[in-house]
Amino acid sequence: MTRERMRVMVIGAGQMGSGIAQVAAQAGFEVTLQDLQDAYVERGLQTIRQSLARFVKKGQLSEVQVGEILGRIHPTTDLEHASDADIVIEAAIEQMSVKKEIFARLDAMAPAHAILASNTSSLSITDLAAATKRADHVIGMHFMNPVPLMPLVEMIRGMQTSDATCDVVFALASKMGKTPLSVRDFPGFISNRILMPMINEAIYCLYEGVAEPEAIDQIMKLGMNHPMGPLQLADFIGLDTCLYIMEVLYTGFSDSKYRPCPLLRKYVEAGWLGKKSGRGFYEYG
Repeated sequence: MTRERMRVMVIGAGQMGSGIAQVAAQAGFEVTLQDLQDAYVERGLQTIRQSLARFVKKGQLSEVQVGEILGRIHPTTDLEHASDADIVIEAAIEQMSVKKEIFARLDAMAPAHAILASNTSSLSITDLAAATKRADHVIGMHFMNPVPLMPLVEMIRGMQTSDATCDVVFALASKMGKTPLSVRDFPGFISNRILMPMINEAIYCLYEGVAEPEAIDQIMKLGMNHPMGPLQLADFIGLDTCLYIMEVLYTGFSDSKYRPCPLLRKYVEAGWLGKKSGRGFYEYG
């Protein structure tokens, strides 16, 4: 197996998993896209088709190239296809118990040389690796959303991740057209350790009546040149995801500066999760 001929498997065909499968296939890799149900996999494939269609509309891909890319993506609901993979990238729900169960199963199925990577945005890679007998082959690959457009991959090295594993995964991310940047295994890594407290503080500003959502977002856009205000960004990420990451930070550091805003918790309890539920800090038709 060479780095150019690596066989990639992606676990989870949601927004992140489908994006990872797309960029891997665009880079020329054969990709197995797995999820629990055929309907989930098909939804992921439809997301990929729509994304590729936008590249065609912009003149960045031809219809022939799209056909070739889609031909390299192999849908399945069978986790046992991990036995054919050189690297498995997990993009399941952001819960440690779920991820550990997946990694334990993958460890039993994947070849001894296979690398197990997680797209986790905040959870410990060292802890996740403990569910396997190949901790040196476990690494974090935190892609940004939307995956086909965002250039960064945050690479998280666990306590036992080997240099060889890092080298292979850095080369893989680079071939996917991404910029891999290395961080150590701390709660939230770099991206969410900085981003989520900013979002949380914006929610506190709303909670304390300092300003209305539109003003908070416009101040950060016009004053700080952010492309999107923090409250709108929270709606796009999902308020349940924001709350979960803040709780990971709060628990991981035992520091009150990471305490989730009570208003964030109330919105999640109400089912106001942002764009995906139709209402968050803004309403979506």
